[in-house]
Amino acid sequence: MNLKEYSPEQISAQPAGAWTGMAYRLVVGALRDQLAVEDLTQPHWWTLNHAAGDPGRWTRAALIERLTPYDDMDTDFHAVFDNLVDRGWLLETGGTMSLTEEGVAGRERAKQRNLRVLERTHEGVDPQEYVTTINVLRRIVANMGGDGNLPE
Repeated sequence: MNLKEYSPEQISAQPAGAWTGMAYRLVVGALRDQLAVEDLTQPHWWTLNHAAGDPGRWTRAALIERLTPYDDMDTDFHAVFDNLVDRGWLLETGGTMSLTEEGVAGRERAKQRNLRVLERTHEGVDPQEYVTTINVLRRIVANMGGDGNLPE
């Protein structure tokens, strides 16, 4: 796709919310479409990543507290956790979560699908410009009273 060129004055007059909103809808929509191939939602994906990243750390209550600020779907996280347990992807032992072999494999398949979306977002974008864009968005978030730090 060929993008028109505009003056810096025209670009700087653009509303950040309109462009970030459009980018959000398109990127998150593409991610959600890819996750749906595995019959997953974003909250499933978040759960799998947290359980994989720190097995045995996350209780339901702690993970719900961690994920709720990112949720825009009014998610019933207990239903998500139960679904992953029922699939045999998530194991809860002593109240904490870890992935089963099936969960590791499913997460890897979903990860590969999500990486294809990430590659699309980077097409035609200089890596340094991408870094600059993310840092600008982090600053905008912080300026608006949000947490501009990367999720841990």
